[in-house]
Amino acid sequence: MNWILLIIGGLFETGFATCLGKAQETTGRESYLWWAGFVVSLFLSMFLLYKAISVGAQPIPIGTAYAVWTGIGAVGAALMGVFVFNEPATFWRMFFVFTLIASVVGLKVVSN
Repeated sequence: MNWILLIIGGLFETGFATCLGKAQETTGRESYLWWAGFVVSLFLSMFLLYKAISVGAQPIPIGTAYAVWTGIGAVGAALMGVFVFNEPATFWRMFFVFTLIASVVGLKVVSN
């Protein structure tokens, strides 16, 4: 269950990064809505990280949890950059995104 909380928290980290980018691109009321999404996503992301490291019979070690949480957020932000913000999807960029994914999966596999 803690791993599910951590993964969802990582997805909310992607959400707050995306909301931050959209808030900077917009003005007026739309910008305030993106800022509100940023604050909500930030809170939920941090709360779920906290729950994953402190609740249940087997809490996830903080080093592993933080690395996985930021890895999910980094991969998600990079992919959102490509798909939402029209950033270039170069070979090397995608290579390192997949390397990061492999590292996050590796941390999950070797964690007790």
